[in-house]
Amino acid sequence: MEPRSGCPINAAVEVLGDRWTLLVLRDVMFGDRRHFRALLTGSVEGIASNILADRLVRLVEAGLLTRGTAVRGQRARYSLTEAGIQTLPIIYALGNWGLDWRPGSDDLRNRQQAMRDEGPAFIEELMDELRVRHLGAPPKPHDGPGPFERLDAARAEATPQDHVDRR
Repeated sequence: MEPRSGCPINAAVEVLGDRWTLLVLRDVMFGDRRHFRALLTGSVEGIASNILADRLVRLVEAGLLTRGTAVRGQRARYSLTEAGIQTLPIIYALGNWGLDWRPGSDDLRNRQQAMRDEGPAFIEELMDELRVRHLGAPPKPHDGPGPFERLDAARAEATPQDHVDRR
């Protein structure tokens, strides 16, 4: 679909400009939710099934996700494309704004604060890990826990009893 104008900001907003699209991308990235049911039941915001189905179609059409072919007895699995992975800095920037200007739960604020504390190199590390998980790229060696394990640890520090396993 052609954007309404040649403006790059408009073109991006036409794809990413509604709240549900960004939240679906967030859940695929940070929650590793790759199937429809996991995205539907894992959404703390309570996305409706028809809205989720629509956003998944839009994200696939926009080239941010791919939809694996559902084989008999298995569900379709969604994966980020490189364009989808490249939205992480946008989501990170929005999270930083929200951290500074909006209230939120401690566990999710801790995740964002951990990303901020780690700095830009950490965002690149997260993107590399997403490439491994979604695109089949070879893993890059790192000392100690990986980026998602470090985020999980930061989130768990706030409210260990409320921590949700990423599987």
